[in-house]
Amino acid sequence: MDKTFVFYCILFILVGEFILDTVMNYLNAKRFKDPIPNDLNDVYNAQEYEKSQAYKLSNYKFGIITSTFSLALILGFLFFGGFEWVDEVAFNYTSNTIIQALIFFGIIMLGSDILNIPFSYYQTFVIEQKFGFNKTTHKTFLIDKLKQWAMTIIIGGGILSLVIWFFQWSGSNFWLYTWGLITIFTLIMNLFYSKLIVPLFNKQVPLEAGSLKEKIEHYAASVGFDLQHIFVINGSKRSTKANAYFSGFGKEKRVTLYDTLINDLEEEEIVAVLAHEIGHYKRKHIIFNLATSILLAGFMLFLLSLFINNPEVSLAIGVERPSFHAALIGFGILYSPISEITGLLMNYFSRKFEYQADDYAKDTYAADPLISSLKKLSKNSLSNLTPHPAYVFMHYSHPPLIDRIRNLKA
Repeated sequence: MDKTFVFYCILFILVGEFILDTVMNYLNAKRFKDPIPNDLNDVYNAQEYEKSQAYKLSNYKFGIITSTFSLALILGFLFFGGFEWVDEVAFNYTSNTIIQALIFFGIIMLGSDILNIPFSYYQTFVIEQKFGFNKTTHKTFLIDKLKQWAMTIIIGGGILSLVIWFFQWSGSNFWLYTWGLITIFTLIMNLFYSKLIVPLFNKQVPLEAGSLKEKIEHYAASVGFDLQHIFVINGSKRSTKANAYFSGFGKEKRVTLYDTLINDLEEEEIVAVLAHEIGHYKRKHIIFNLATSILLAGFMLFLLSLFINNPEVSLAIGVERPSFHAALIGFGILYSPISEITGLLMNYFSRKFEYQADDYAKDTYAADPLISSLKKLSKNSLSNLTPHPAYVFMHYSHPPLIDRIRNLKA
């Protein structure tokens, strides 16, 4: 495998994905002004619909700028020896390959994140602020960024160090040990994410006693769902947008409701949203997604083991001294088309699971409060009610609102 061929493969993938995303976003934007379907006429009035169109258009134009910048940045690194320069810095600092890799990825990831801070700032404090969503203070924005960096260094750096150690110790079989590590990490995160990670960024308190808690517990008991942990999270600290999610399994399973959700919806609507989340659990969607993500990680790591010892992968990104960390960058780009395909499949199953969870809520509780809750949540987040089918196929993990409502009314 010639390094020039690999280089052009990398170039083709980067430019091809950019063109594909640009075309998909353009097709989607063309439908921003389509008339609202009859079943959704009560979501927006004329003024609100105009506001939602402006919001979508602002994000579309901003997305063009950010994606173009990202492509220019990585192409600049490829053509002007950026990866080679970072590798030289790491090599000159230490002869330890693990520390070299940590320095290499640290410079790239930290540098990339710093360069993207202005875009993140604009998204939060200009676009989201303009349309009434942002509640993030400048202090919270900065502290969040520092916490994210610290987590990346501690968790990401720790995992990367172990992976390279596995490679040095076991050679091409490193992927099996890495797969075991990723599997354990994935299980721990699924079980304890709400206990370990969420408190670093948000406050969680048990749902206080009252009619809402009684209705939730009554519904859970009626469907044989052992629900011991119901928490409220202060999502309003950063945004007015609402959400609810289910995490963990076994004794660690819990439902988390955003305070914005409780403020925006009626109690029956909240129970309907909860019934939908319990539907995911009852239909084994959580187990399916967990098992699939672990299997896909194993598949990716196996392919990595076939490429990691090939010096042409490192040479293709301009690094003259082949290494595990340089090959990892090259492989990451080469794998992205496969990642796109598996992402399409996961989105397909996810949309199918959403229908099943909706049906479960309809059958065990009621369709009308779920319909009204979905409409309110879409309205309050200025959601796109007329997405392009191709864009839905490529990017949506949930069916469009109109399809969900028609399914619930069926």
